[in-house]
Amino acid sequence: MTSEPEILTRVETGLGVITLNRPKAIHALNKGMCEAMIAALLDWRDDPAVQSVLIDHAGERGFCAGGDIRMIAESGAGDALEAKAFFHAEYRLNHLLFDYPRPVTALVDGIVMGGGVGISEPADVRIATERTTYAMPETGIGLFPDVGGGWFLPRLPGQTGAWLALTGARLKAADTVALGIHTHFMPSEQAGALKAALTAEPADPKAVAEHFAADPGPSPLDEHRDAIDRLFGHDTVEAIFMALEADGSDWALKQLSILKTKSPQSMKVSLRQIRTGAGLTSFAENMAMEYRLGGRVVRTHDFQEGVRAVIVDKDNAPKWSPADLADVTDAQLDALFAPLPAHEEWTPLA
Repeated sequence: MTSEPEILTRVETGLGVITLNRPKAIHALNKGMCEAMIAALLDWRDDPAVQSVLIDHAGERGFCAGGDIRMIAESGAGDALEAKAFFHAEYRLNHLLFDYPRPVTALVDGIVMGGGVGISEPADVRIATERTTYAMPETGIGLFPDVGGGWFLPRLPGQTGAWLALTGARLKAADTVALGIHTHFMPSEQAGALKAALTAEPADPKAVAEHFAADPGPSPLDEHRDAIDRLFGHDTVEAIFMALEADGSDWALKQLSILKTKSPQSMKVSLRQIRTGAGLTSFAENMAMEYRLGGRVVRTHDFQEGVRAVIVDKDNAPKWSPADLADVTDAQLDALFAPLPAHEEWTPLA
């Protein structure tokens, strides 16, 4: 029996459609999937018959739960070459979508985390449904919010990006639309009608999305936005911890207890990534930074331990090292962020 392709591509009357087709893994991305999407996008980039692109998924379980973390961890335990090859392809896909000359629509129905954020956030039209759950949960497995998180998160309102990066908080559509993570909300039962309308009017996906857009309801996060901006606006994780403790409210103390379960190294890497990314002038610069980080962080104790605790053994009791924020030094961070030799640096597709 031949297995189905993990990426399905087709053109329907001016609409290029990319369908994620690895439902048993909630469409977790691997290098082959990224390369198949790149190939389709490059084929369509200069094809006048393709007026816009839709990214959707097969099955009911979610849009994309992230990257193939087990493979990345196994590679990182050795020479990390396979992990770096995956990141190189994935980040080229992220950048290709970011700079794509045709409008891209992402129908983010269900779980969207990590790598799924990377292929949906660059889209011009990002449609959430009542089934959408968004998160960048990487600090819980010793990683950092890559796939463009250093660019997108600091450009969210106030300090919500830093809060999301550090806590790994999960948001539903009312919050993601309020923050601008997703541009529209639509009931999932309308997905078929939306796709038919995009096929009929591929040149203007924004107008099509507006036609189907509904009210996701009030944003539960609204009442905490001022606190997030005040408490997560510091430039060190230690200062954020102190601010949360000093605040003393139930909400602040809950955030503090969540942060205390995360990898100290990952939190410090993620906060520096967010603050550095805020000052970068191009998405490509950000992806080069994240590629340097990715190849190094996957070889660290905390990533290996986080994957063991959360994904392999599922005991959810990682033993981080260093265990204390104070023991993660600036020199260690500098080494993780340092430029690579010129011939090893990440570069975008021409």
